[in-house]
Amino acid sequence: MAAERHRKGISDFLIRIIMRRHPRESCREDSKLAVNYQELSANLCRFYDFTDKVVLYVGAGGRQLLDPSTRTKKLVAIDQDLQSLMKLRQTVVSQGLENSVEIIPSRFEAVQACGDVVYFEFSLHEMDDPEKALAHAATLAPEIVVFDHLPRSEWVFCAAEEDKVSRSTKAMESFGIRHRETFQTEQRFQHYEELLAKISSQGGVASQRAQRFAGVTHIVIPLDYQLALLSR
Repeated sequence: MAAERHRKGISDFLIRIIMRRHPRESCREDSKLAVNYQELSANLCRFYDFTDKVVLYVGAGGRQLLDPSTRTKKLVAIDQDLQSLMKLRQTVVSQGLENSVEIIPSRFEAVQACGDVVYFEFSLHEMDDPEKALAHAATLAPEIVVFDHLPRSEWVFCAAEEDKVSRSTKAMESFGIRHRETFQTEQRFQHYEELLAKISSQGGVASQRAQRFAGVTHIVIPLDYQLALLSR
């Protein structure tokens, strides 16, 4: 019975994915991004005003959706990926923001810096214990903003992160959500190999699911995400 439900889930998943798109829907020629980061950044800035606040930015080592040049009072960039943080440091230096951006290469659980808001950028679901992470965040700042995947998102299934995202979402709901907005965008890939390169770091299950797109071009996978302001 479980196997039958799993097969049905995969079948529904494949039906809902647009595997080939019309040429006029293709990505801009100057962009090789799988997702529209400008759209995500714009939604973030509309959702919460970071102006003149000390922001503890958790997961800052990726492609920053919160621009380091945002008019914060101070941006504390936190990530345990030192190499990614070094790329951020180069950006900070090139923009002359050394006095307003602090970089902390550390696991969030070990951070003791305080601020006005803790901002998790697609990082809460990666925490070993999201509930403890939120409890720790509450000791560092009066407000918490979470930018992360929604459960049952097609992309979450493809990346084999259902359990992680479900767990982090439940932790948010248990903590207390003051305000939440949900959105949908798309992950776009020119061909299977590009998708596989993106998904392979997620492990064997994700790579196995990606194999269903072997030989497919112009792959479009819906990505559902949420922005949440948390409070006790």
